[in-house]
Amino acid sequence: MDLVNRASLLFDSSPALISPAATLSFRQCASITSRIAGRLYEKGLRSGDAVAILSPNSPESALLMMSLLGNGLIAAPLNHRFPPEQLLKTLQALHPEMVVTADPEIIKPGESPFKAENMQDIAFAASEPESPDRSAPRMKMERPVTIIHTSASSGLPKAAQHSFGNHWYSALGAARNMPLGNGDCWLLSLPFFHIGGYAVLFRALVSGSAVALPDPHDAIERSLERFPATHLSLVPTQLYRLLRKPETLPILRKLKAVLLGGSAVPAPLLAECIREGIPVFVSYGSTEMSSQIATTPAPDGSFRKNCGKPLPWRELAIAGDGEILVRGACLFQGYLKNSASGRQPHPELDSEGWFHTGDTGSLDDNGNLSVSGRKDNMFISGGENLHCEEIEEALSTVEGIEQALVVPLADREYGQRAAAFIKTAQPGTPTDDAITETMLKTAGRLKTPVLYIRICQWVTLPGSQKIDRKWYNRQVREGKIH
Repeated sequence: MDLVNRASLLFDSSPALISPAATLSFRQCASITSRIAGRLYEKGLRSGDAVAILSPNSPESALLMMSLLGNGLIAAPLNHRFPPEQLLKTLQALHPEMVVTADPEIIKPGESPFKAENMQDIAFAASEPESPDRSAPRMKMERPVTIIHTSASSGLPKAAQHSFGNHWYSALGAARNMPLGNGDCWLLSLPFFHIGGYAVLFRALVSGSAVALPDPHDAIERSLERFPATHLSLVPTQLYRLLRKPETLPILRKLKAVLLGGSAVPAPLLAECIREGIPVFVSYGSTEMSSQIATTPAPDGSFRKNCGKPLPWRELAIAGDGEILVRGACLFQGYLKNSASGRQPHPELDSEGWFHTGDTGSLDDNGNLSVSGRKDNMFISGGENLHCEEIEEALSTVEGIEQALVVPLADREYGQRAAAFIKTAQPGTPTDDAITETMLKTAGRLKTPVLYIRICQWVTLPGSQKIDRKWYNRQVREGKIH
């Protein structure tokens, strides 16, 4: 039995997908996804084929991915907000057997080198023309089920292939720390092309929880008012915005869990959540590890300056140079590289099976993980190795600064010094001199920025709420800001 029909059998009439237009039960989803599978089979797809999906979150895209999961096909949701040239390069490298798009202007059926189909035509198949072979897809742990690209927060996005087992053990391990079950509802605030977005859909099928699919144009605060959400995933920028809206605070307090990750979490943000009684779980994760790696336990009102312990079915170690290494049942099958024999995953592991994350950190005596930053965000100033994230954390403790991003600035004497983009609660407060005075006392001379650039709105990665660090690096490096 595949996962979709298993969910239908176990959870039957319980809500599975909730949208502004309708609520679909697990049984209804199984019926619809079966018809979609028939339509795809009629179009020539067979077990093991990959389907690229270009669509914002919607009931149609969710049902399509459930159908692919249940019928032996590979889902490859892509960032539909990529510039056309980047999207074309991504598709050429992926070489999917089909592209399904919600916007015919992106990839036009009949006018594309790829087999392209319209989302509406696929999702609303009226009947099941032929019965696909359902013997292949069963819940085989090694079967590839997704290709999800890394966020490209550093370097170019890479196509990461995950097996059924990767997602299965990711869901089980996450539930051990943060319970999720029948009757719960996860408000989907991350896109399906993000590992955290797809993980919500997979966990729903495992646990019997519902996925709330808001209108992509609706603000999160409006969606929180509209849907019976119990769980929510956010990055720090999103949570900052919600905390500035007094009408949203009572809703946040009533949630069972707010999973916070995607980037470093400033200490003042955590402190505010504790004061407001918001149930925040701080998480460290990656695309390669199928979402969460380490997560803090249930909030108890105490302040934890770490990401918690590694979850079950994950292993974590710190290399001699401080790099975070991971392995375990959640570790992806590898980055895809096309060859004469087709799409082949390359794990890129060391001799002991560890994947090198490129992040640095440490483990305390209790096994809790603290993340220092990215190895490629380190720069040398006056002969000392400095982490941008470490300086950002110090800046975030300065009263009045909500969020900061640090990039290296060329300097004749020191080689490089820190330049800081800062977002403050009030315009002009604190002053540059006040920030410098505090930083000199708390962080020292080398870690004190020599330039402050105040911003009102962050530039983020396409289709994401993650700050685009490369963009800010480029502004300083090219002398556009000085």
